[in-house]
This record gives sequence, C-alpha cells and structure tokens, in this order.
Amino acid sequence: MLAWFTPMLSVSTVEVDGLVTVPEQQVRDKLEIPSGRSMLRIDTDAMAQRVVSIPKVRSARVQRVFPSKVKVTVVERTPVLFWDSPQGAHLMDADSVEFAIDEPPIGVPKLDTADPGAADPVTRAAVSVLSVLPAALVIQVDEVVARSISNISLNLRDGRTVLWGGTNDAERKAAVVMPLLTRDGTVFDVSSPNLVTVK
Repeated sequence: MLAWFTPMLSVSTVEVDGLVTVPEQQVRDKLEIPSGRSMLRIDTDAMAQRVVSIPKVRSARVQRVFPSKVKVTVVERTPVLFWDSPQGAHLMDADSVEFAIDEPPIGVPKLDTADPGAADPVTRAAVSVLSVLPAALVIQVDEVVARSISNISLNLRDGRTVLWGGTNDAERKAAVVMPLLTRDGTVFDVSSPNLVTVK
C-alpha cells in the first residue's frame, strides 16, 4: 500500500506529443494532474477523455512511464474541406466533424452547398467523396460543389470540372477518374463509371 502514496512514484514529468495547432498548455490544463499525485492513482482513461474534449483533438492516449513520467500522444483533427460564413471559415474533418472556425490551410477545398454543416446529409456526402479520391486528385480540387447527395462535382484548380454524381460506386469512380483526366477536355463525367464522358 505504501507505493500508493509514496512521493518516489509521484508524477514529475508530462510529455505531450503530436501537437500542431493545439497549444500544449491547453492539453496540460485538461490533464488535471494534482501536484505530488502518485503514478498509481492517476486515471489515464479519464485524462484522455478530457483531452479529447478539446475540439481540435481527434484522439488522445495517456500512458504511465515509470517511475515518474506521464506521456500524452495526441492526434489532431485534419480539415478535409471548409465553408465560409460571416463568422469565418468552418473546418471539417474526414469524420464530418466541424471542429474550428479558423483560417483554412492551403490546399483544403472549399465546399459550396446550400446548408453546410455536420448534420447536413449533402455535406457528409461531399466529405465521403473526398475520402475516396486518389491523393493525386485531392490536391487538385479547389472546390466541391454539392447540390444534392447525388449531384456532387469537383472544380479543379486548373479550371477543369469532374462530375462525380453520388456516393455510390465510389471505388469504381476513383479507379477511372485519373486515367480519364489525361484526356483533353474541360468536363469529365464519372457519375456513371461504366459510361464515362469527356467534353
């Protein structure tokens, strides 16, 4: 029982890894480790849950490293698209979680849809389309225009447009779209992946 309270096993160091935009002090504040608390008496699961309550944090793992260190590994949310509002740019990640109003990173596509938000099925459809695109295409997408869950198109940075359609047949569309983009044209229609067209 003595180890439960002994100062030899009290937390002396907290190491936080994985932070990019979240301030380290914000994470440390969420850990709430009392001074002198024994390593054996800290609740690592509860600490991780408090860190995950930070909107920009997707996951957190808290580990004891004996004799006296607590290691926190954070995975931040990464925006896959954003939309503009009077408040600023809303950032959304691949889980369709809107986690910040902030300056969008360079290269993140803008969403153009009637009612953007985490509860909007059309917004979620746009996110799911982006998640299946080949990486070589994602970096070319400037804007995702989502008129409905079955009418989604991608405006590329070079002025070309990919008509994607809905979220169905996503893997097939992803397979045919890159070869199609090697052809001359401005509008590339993969909405029916067995009958693709170029205009």
